[in-house]
Amino acid sequence: MRLGYELTIEQSQKLSMTPELIQAIQILQLNQQELTEYVENALLENPVLEMEKSEDSNEVDLQAVVMQSAADEWRYSQWEAAADDDDAVTFEQFVSEESSLTDYLMGQLHLSGLNDRKMEIGRYIIEAIDDNGYLTASIDEIAEACHTTPEKAEAVLTFVQGFDPPGVAARNLRECMLIQLEEKGLLTEEIEYLIVHLLEDLAEHHYAQIGKKLGVTVKHVQHVADLLKTLEPKPGRAFASGGGTRYIIPDVLVEHMDGEYIAVSNDGSIPHLMISSYYHHLNEEYKDEELQKYLNERMNAALWLMKSIEQRKQTIHNVTNAIVRYQQDFFEKGEQYLKPLTLRQIAEEVGVHESTVSRTINGKYLQGSRGIFELKYFFTSGVEGEDGNGISSNSVKAIIRELITGENPQKPYSDQELTAYLASRGIAVSRRTVAKYRESMHILSSSKRRRF
Repeated sequence: MRLGYELTIEQSQKLSMTPELIQAIQILQLNQQELTEYVENALLENPVLEMEKSEDSNEVDLQAVVMQSAADEWRYSQWEAAADDDDAVTFEQFVSEESSLTDYLMGQLHLSGLNDRKMEIGRYIIEAIDDNGYLTASIDEIAEACHTTPEKAEAVLTFVQGFDPPGVAARNLRECMLIQLEEKGLLTEEIEYLIVHLLEDLAEHHYAQIGKKLGVTVKHVQHVADLLKTLEPKPGRAFASGGGTRYIIPDVLVEHMDGEYIAVSNDGSIPHLMISSYYHHLNEEYKDEELQKYLNERMNAALWLMKSIEQRKQTIHNVTNAIVRYQQDFFEKGEQYLKPLTLRQIAEEVGVHESTVSRTINGKYLQGSRGIFELKYFFTSGVEGEDGNGISSNSVKAIIRELITGENPQKPYSDQELTAYLASRGIAVSRRTVAKYRESMHILSSSKRRRF
């Protein structure tokens, strides 16, 4: 065996992830609001980029941006801009400062008329309340921290528990429910005993056992359970941080035109770009080598950004139109007619890779006459129907939900009965699959749905 060194020439092909390609992929994945923020940042970083302003139209169209490489001249056309700066709608207009639970309780405490000593204890109690409205400190901890007796700390706690929202400053769920019922004037000895001693059985719908222990009818126990369901288990929920309103801007609008459904891009909120004429002329007039190099780099970056945005728009348009064509029965007839769909099917129709379809539908929304749906909603597995065609799992769930909504509450459908009904419609699914679909929709079993 001979060992040695030698030089060989080998030709191969491989994909090179250039910064421009990475940027194009990143832009494709962005949703409407994220893209708007991305473009606004680009306007700050790249001086040759500008937004076009027009008073005539709110419609925007990207026109071709062409670079004549032979003559090394830039030729560009402007986009029609959305609106004047004074009339532009920004996301900040929808954001307002919200009062926290602590601030809300402190405001009530300051109006309570308590003396300074009790006020100090009250402040400590309020600061020990978590976002859900529950007290996280024990009476002994409060008494020790405030240099008072447990009895006085308990008295102030009882006073704070009378604040709005009802149930606030409770130490556990049972106390929270008791406070709310007492505030409504609905607390009885029977209900108090049930909450303190039989709450777990009530949660498991053991109504017959509870009725036997209390000496009441099952119907009466169910009535009490219905009452408890009206209570708020997390009094501070409305003030919890991070749970604010989420605004969705659909990337695509589906319109019914000439007997068919068409997907139209909704890009009106995206700032529309052009290359600054000032820097364009500056690049032509001044022959400074370093200046020209810098401006060429910035112009190339600007052109690639504009091209990537246009490519994103076209890809979303092609993918969503393919989805709409495939799911036309859904738009015409409803959720029960949703067909199973995979990324590969759309990728083959559009002529792109599956990963491109995945990036395109990620975080994007579609608005039609039936509401707003995430594009991922239309990609589901399914089962075979009686005609041999596939039926989406979402369609099966819609049928199950419709059946349960219209059932006799005193004799709800069991999973086996639901399975038999689906089989009668030519939908072959197992009882276990029906149970899985039902649980995914947070629908209780038949024994727990039953009304007495």
